[in-house]
Amino acid sequence: MSIREFRFGDEQALHAVFHSSVHGLASRHYTPQQLEAWAPAAIDQDGWASRMRGMRPFIAEIDGRIVAYADLQPDGYIDHFFVMAGHARQGVGSSLMRRIHDAAAARGMAVLTSDVSLTAQPFFEKFGFSVLDRRAPVVRGIVVPNALMRKDLRTSPSLAG
Repeated sequence: MSIREFRFGDEQALHAVFHSSVHGLASRHYTPQQLEAWAPAAIDQDGWASRMRGMRPFIAEIDGRIVAYADLQPDGYIDHFFVMAGHARQGVGSSLMRRIHDAAAARGMAVLTSDVSLTAQPFFEKFGFSVLDRRAPVVRGIVVPNALMRKDLRTSPSLAG
């Protein structure tokens, strides 16, 4: 497995990872209606591509195939963190999280935050994040619960995993 920077042309593969992760992993905690609202099969391709280009995520590949991605915004916010369903619990997510922590340290960041799904909360907790607030955002007319999680890198810089 390798982790690299985003490249133009990755956008469609990233949507496949996103859709697989939401529908294949989060189904334990969300209803079919919530999953479809969160990650519909039909999307605005141009809008998605623009978002990914602006986000510029780190890309995890296995044998040249994109299997996961995660971003780190300038303010320390992790907007997307998704692993393809068939590659979950194989160390891919842990490698991406370590890459985010390395990037945060290189950029002198003090805090990481993310709005984290019910499914991903234990994973984020393993890496020292804690829940600040339980939320109920409405996505395409459907409530899709999550939690705002935070990690202070000044007091908890070490990584698990």
